[in-house]
Amino acid sequence: MRSVAGISLLLSFALLAISPLQAAENMSFSGTLIEPPPCLVNNGKDLDVPFDRIGVKSVDGVKHRRQVDYVLDCTAGSAWSMVLTLIGPTAAFEQATLQTNIANLGIKIYQNGEPFELGKPIAVDPLNPPVLEAVPVKKPGTELTEGAFEVTATLLADYQ
Repeated sequence: MRSVAGISLLLSFALLAISPLQAAENMSFSGTLIEPPPCLVNNGKDLDVPFDRIGVKSVDGVKHRRQVDYVLDCTAGSAWSMVLTLIGPTAAFEQATLQTNIANLGIKIYQNGEPFELGKPIAVDPLNPPVLEAVPVKKPGTELTEGAFEVTATLLADYQ
């Protein structure tokens, strides 16, 4: 029995001798923090996408689709990775749809033909930004009422 205890004690001592706590410092880290260059969406001006005189029965998520004309002015070009995020009131019936002031009516947003989920950043090339489109949609199974509608959202360009 004594020899087993002696080996156990010797093994414990050997493990302590090669512990990282005993190692000499052989690493250092340094760097420089910099601010990304400015990037403006649409030169800091509001984007307006008008939907005029749309019949309440013609809202089907296909008709009345409009391109959202915007410009990204990013001096860094593709030297920095960038994301676009669309922020606004989300319709309860669709994550890529902005809820308007009219019940059951939203504006669905697409980026390069795919739904642009609100609040979810997408990677983009600032030199070749995605095509954005908007189309009125209604909550399935509902009827719309006549009236002026609007919704406001923010298109955010952010360096990563």
